[in-house]
Amino acid sequence: MKSCLKEVLKWAEARGCAVGAFNTPTFENVTAVISAAERMGVPVIIAHAELHEGEGAPLDTIGPLMVWAAGRASVPVCAHLDHGEHPDYIRRAMDIGFTSAMIDASSMPYDENVAVTREVVGEAHSRGVDVEAEIGALASREGGGESGGAVYTDPELAERFVRDTGIDALAASFGTAHGIYKAKPVLDFERIRRIRQLTGLPLVMHGGSGVSPEDYRTAISCGIRKINYYSYMARAGRDAVAARLAAGDTTFFHVLAAEATRAMGEDAARAMAVFVAEP
Repeated sequence: MKSCLKEVLKWAEARGCAVGAFNTPTFENVTAVISAAERMGVPVIIAHAELHEGEGAPLDTIGPLMVWAAGRASVPVCAHLDHGEHPDYIRRAMDIGFTSAMIDASSMPYDENVAVTREVVGEAHSRGVDVEAEIGALASREGGGESGGAVYTDPELAERFVRDTGIDALAASFGTAHGIYKAKPVLDFERIRRIRQLTGLPLVMHGGSGVSPEDYRTAISCGIRKINYYSYMARAGRDAVAARLAAGDTTFFHVLAAEATRAMGEDAARAMAVFVAEP
């Protein structure tokens, strides 16, 4: 069933857990993630990042499929625009039927970030769409590449940002990075705990792939309610295809697509099991 961001985050808050948010740039991703959520019996967020416009399917193609799949699912599914850098692109997602969007103006100076974010919040809220935004920034591109250092979020500035913008969820940087980790990330849990205390908002972990189960649980206990997860799931699909090709018994592409979908669904389900585990 189609749901909004605030509804699935409310579900997570009541249980002291987190909801997984998975980028779904292809049909296989959409199928893998929603099927995993249905098997687990938990809400889920499917997301399309603006940078995926040139990778996989473009928003105008994959977006309607995401909204349709969310509507027919047996669990609550939020269709989310991830890392939207331009208000016009976010507007396109809302026109398609997305129920939430992230405006990412975190690379801008504070006042510009606030101005752009407030513009998006004003229109989105008038259309019943929830908004996530970011203060502080993660290194490395979303959906791939090597991890790098982060610009850690200042808790007091985060409090001010939330007050100045009226957002519904806050993405804060506390040591994670996008892509595949070359070394175990060192996470500043006290920072995230303080941000939660000052803002009172559900907090979002970006660069969530590759974090240990123990660190996931600690972050959740500090106030993380949404965990973005993609790179390691996508790699699981790639590895499954590579293994099938190495076996030398594949003739048709659809067999490879099905194998990737199966592997990605298994990886997503493992992540969801950690995110929703009893505290």
